[in-house]
Amino acid sequence: MKRVIFPLLLMLTVFASCRGGAGQAEAGQGTGLQSGDLIFVGIPMDYTLSDTAASRAAADSGALNYIHVAIVETDADSTFVIDATIKRGVARYPIDTFFADFRLKDGSYPHFDVMRLKDNSDAAAFVANAKTFVGRGYDTWFLADNEEQYCSELVRNAYITGDGRHVFGEMPMNFKNASGEFPTYWVELFGLLGMPIPQDVMGTIPNDMLRDTNLRYVTTIERK
Repeated sequence: MKRVIFPLLLMLTVFASCRGGAGQAEAGQGTGLQSGDLIFVGIPMDYTLSDTAASRAAADSGALNYIHVAIVETDADSTFVIDATIKRGVARYPIDTFFADFRLKDGSYPHFDVMRLKDNSDAAAFVANAKTFVGRGYDTWFLADNEEQYCSELVRNAYITGDGRHVFGEMPMNFKNASGEFPTYWVELFGLLGMPIPQDVMGTIPNDMLRDTNLRYVTTIERK
């Protein structure tokens, strides 16, 4: 089933533009990014996969739906991300490519909010852990009992202390907005996947991880 839906998802998911190509890994320079930082991708709460006009109008509401999280690695004069996406599976690639992949349908950019662990002393170890997952497939089923990874699952599995403790816990996943409704994005995405939204299934999602008490806000990267 995954092979059937995969090309369709690449066309219709929020990652509407891959125009950045390989890119240069210098967009993170001058932003104060550090290895181990997490970049959370926030789109308008009412963003849809099928109606550009409605999505653009919804941007004025201010409410955001965080749909993705990526790990930062700084290396000499370059900045990379390690993440799990439908397009690439688990991969390490330049941050400019990451920004280009997440352009919205109208050509604008989502919010890129950077969070950092309050105790970032083990960041190098966490990044090294993340690299061991590179090459695995994307977990379209959001399940913890397989080798594939989805974005926040990768973060949870990479951020493990020397004594084997997960920095980020699991909880029943909540895809609903503040009004108790499912944002259209999730309804459409899981509809394309041919499965129900995994509401209340144990796991991790970016919306919850962003608010983890182990993290502190660093900056919002503005792209134009």
